[in-house]
Amino acid sequence: MVAERKLRFGVIGAGEFAQVGHVPGLQSHPRAEVVALCGRRYDHVRAMADRLRVPDVHTDYRELCARDDVDGVTIASPDPLHALHAMDVLRHKKHVFCEKPLATNVADAEEMVRVAEDSGKVHQVAFTFRYAYSVRELRRRILQGQLGKPYYLRIQYDGWDGLRPDWQTSWRDKRNMAGGGVLYELGSHLFDLARFILGPIESITGFVHNVPRRQLGNCGAVPLVVETDDMAAAWFRYENGIRGQWFISRVTPRYTENGYVEVIGPEAALRASLSRGKVDVLKLSRPQSPEWEELPLPLEARDEKPHCLGMMMRSFVEACLRGKLDSLDASFHDGLLTQQALAAVAEANEHFTWVRLKNA
Repeated sequence: MVAERKLRFGVIGAGEFAQVGHVPGLQSHPRAEVVALCGRRYDHVRAMADRLRVPDVHTDYRELCARDDVDGVTIASPDPLHALHAMDVLRHKKHVFCEKPLATNVADAEEMVRVAEDSGKVHQVAFTFRYAYSVRELRRRILQGQLGKPYYLRIQYDGWDGLRPDWQTSWRDKRNMAGGGVLYELGSHLFDLARFILGPIESITGFVHNVPRRQLGNCGAVPLVVETDDMAAAWFRYENGIRGQWFISRVTPRYTENGYVEVIGPEAALRASLSRGKVDVLKLSRPQSPEWEELPLPLEARDEKPHCLGMMMRSFVEACLRGKLDSLDASFHDGLLTQQALAAVAEANEHFTWVRLKNA
């Protein structure tokens, strides 16, 4: 019997998420191998490649994209480079998986969608919360009508991280590079999650806030100004009339032990934890028995490991093998809709108004 050929992948970006998510996640699929890793500093990327058993390294993303022996590329580079890297991958007719947010502005996201569609290749965005067992079971139960007709969604995700003594600034804290702070870093996840669970969003309002301060940077001992937002909130109305809200912060105490998403209907409410998988729990509350009751999930949900990362990367490999995404995966179209929602929060913050989404 002839063994099935493995798909060969390259990874652009040599930071933490490439190391803990992209490379090991791809390698965990029996029909995938990572053949090349790309980063800015040769010594760093070579050492990382050796640790992760990746044979080749590049310091120029264009060399990786032009390789004939690469079927797909995943992008874990800084947010401002997503558009540049993804479009080069697609122009070389390779499948692409891109970290969120898809871009740092709507115009770039629109162009990425156009190029992706023209390529005919698989294009996927890293919205990790879709792969939590609790989130998927929550969505299934809602579709089965177990809450009655939902009328409200709320998400909370906060903590003291941005004020810890050991917290260091980086490019993510520079407005011209990152586009936004927690709004882009977590708000992109939360808007996608809100759409994934309950459908298209019609209109949005919200705010962002920065706590003025200087903190040590990860590139030196000189304190740097933190420019991006530390808190963000959004209120929104779905096309079907459901109302929703989320709040995220890196400068406030945790409201609960971990982030969560709740969906409420007249019959019951469901609460799913939000993490990369280390905490993966689903709970139920009813008007007649309001105490939260934990619901059964697969045994893997209790492994206390970031299993969502591996599930997400293996899902990308499966999509490349069959030539299209699964119905639960996020495409560049989903990334664009999220980008529009992020822009709506920024506009609402500036003009103190509700913003209607163009694609609603």
